[in-house]
Amino acid sequence: MMEHMLITKKPQELIDITETVRKEVEKSGVSEGMAYVFVPHTTAGVTINENADPDVTADIIAGLNKVIPVIGNYRHVEGNSHAHIKSSLMGASCCVMVENGMLKLGTWQAIYFCEFDGPRHRKFYIRVV
Repeated sequence: MMEHMLITKKPQELIDITETVRKEVEKSGVSEGMAYVFVPHTTAGVTINENADPDVTADIIAGLNKVIPVIGNYRHVEGNSHAHIKSSLMGASCCVMVENGMLKLGTWQAIYFCEFDGPRHRKFYIRVV
């Protein structure tokens, strides 16, 4: 399992980590298997979505903010309840099949680290089996 560090720059952003995952698959030598990505934070997550149009990631954040606004009638004293909820919706992990030594992603798909309470120093783990 490999730990990777990431410094987020915005309060909310989706950062493409696909190339990092691809490199770990390549280094692993695994030809057929799975690549797992895990985010050990309660205000961040991971998802797979389109990478061709950057407006998609902006729209995802905007859509989440419509449903789960940053400012709301939340009880959590830290003031980041919206980030906890968004993290739970996106999830803390994802897995992608590895076939012929390559991630089996669709043509337009990418793996995104989802920051909902930044900017922060973050980490994520990748395991290829």
